[in-house]
Amino acid sequence: MLGLGAGAAASVALSSCASPGAVSVNKAAVIPAADGKVRLTYWSWLKDLQNVCDVWNAENPDVYVEAVWIQGGTGGGYQKMYSALAAGGGPDIGQVELRQVPEFLLQNGLVDLSRYGADEYADRFDEGLWSQVQFNDGIYGIPQDSGPMAFYYQTEPLEQLGGTPPATWDDWAALATEARKLGPDTYLDVFPVADASVFTAYATQAGAVWFGTEGNEWIINMTDDATLMVADFFDRAIDQDIVNTSFGAYSPPWYAAAADGKILGLTSASWGDALVQSVAGGEGKWRVAPMQRWNTGFGSSYQGGSTAAVLANSAHPKEALDFCIWMTTSPEGIDAMIANSGIGWSPATDYIGKDRQKPSDWFSGQNYNEEVFVPMAQEQNLDWVWSPLTQYTLNALGDGFRKKLTTGQTLVETLSIVQEDVVAAFRNKGLSARAVTA
Repeated sequence: MLGLGAGAAASVALSSCASPGAVSVNKAAVIPAADGKVRLTYWSWLKDLQNVCDVWNAENPDVYVEAVWIQGGTGGGYQKMYSALAAGGGPDIGQVELRQVPEFLLQNGLVDLSRYGADEYADRFDEGLWSQVQFNDGIYGIPQDSGPMAFYYQTEPLEQLGGTPPATWDDWAALATEARKLGPDTYLDVFPVADASVFTAYATQAGAVWFGTEGNEWIINMTDDATLMVADFFDRAIDQDIVNTSFGAYSPPWYAAAADGKILGLTSASWGDALVQSVAGGEGKWRVAPMQRWNTGFGSSYQGGSTAAVLANSAHPKEALDFCIWMTTSPEGIDAMIANSGIGWSPATDYIGKDRQKPSDWFSGQNYNEEVFVPMAQEQNLDWVWSPLTQYTLNALGDGFRKKLTTGQTLVETLSIVQEDVVAAFRNKGLSARAVTA
């Protein structure tokens, strides 16, 4: 079991696409495909997932898949899975966020799907997403959806400010400064200090890689040039009052402000399109532009994303893998997930879904998925690696960033403090770790 006990620490590490002295993970005997009928269970917080499964069930009567709804991951779903695994049970398939996969590996909770032929399907998937399920030369989950990022904006107020969405973050700052002149409560965008996943996505776009390994040791680098640049940028944006920090996207006050023309734009993921469409009176008044870029790094970033992972106690991993591949790469599976479950961006390389291949009346007649999100999905930081303590890291960052508004502690200062905390947390888990310092 990865990271369980200090005695194993010297030989334990996780690394995307590599095996730096790591122990084998979940190398139980390969379970052959069943001779007769099989019933699989799939725990997920996706709505109406049974409707998706039933498309499969109609064509595959020997492998029936039952969807069981659970609370969202950190809202109770993961604990339910961990408890079931510890008791020797659990579902065959579980929805596990990409960033959570390493934490499940610490619990020895996932099946290495490369042992059941997953590698032969690699070319069907987005390269960046596939790299995030590769650990210790194994495949631990099938990418289910993701969230390439772009910039949503209201067309009329931006026309008042010059008419052009920001191409760079410097452009964003200049436009945000002008937006403040439209009214005392008017802002271009929001920056939720408590939700560190937003900052993490921006740092990833700039080229940051916070976690890596050398030999048997985790290397933590949260104070690299790219991350410090992003932190300094938002320190200044907050100090200059050109970004709204009082609420986050898709909250009730955000919807009220957006409907009232007090929030003019939003940097967010592809799955945000359905949420933006809940802005009252907004139909035909919004468009989507490519994500604004830093002067280094990449064209876009990912926010969110899940896998369909086969859990360790499954008696039918081969059949579960077959279903997961069908669901995430076949036109029938992708279309069913979009129509019934409202999934994020398709992980498949060659199909985004029929409903995403046409113009949107709500977004001013723009064919924004093909025009914007297809290229955004191809402009990602492929070196980014999640760690076994991702949630701990995000929580610590959120707690530290709040102090920007209460005590004046800067985002830059918080990064150094949190980096030390994260290294200590790794060591407390029995994992060898050290920080990179400037």
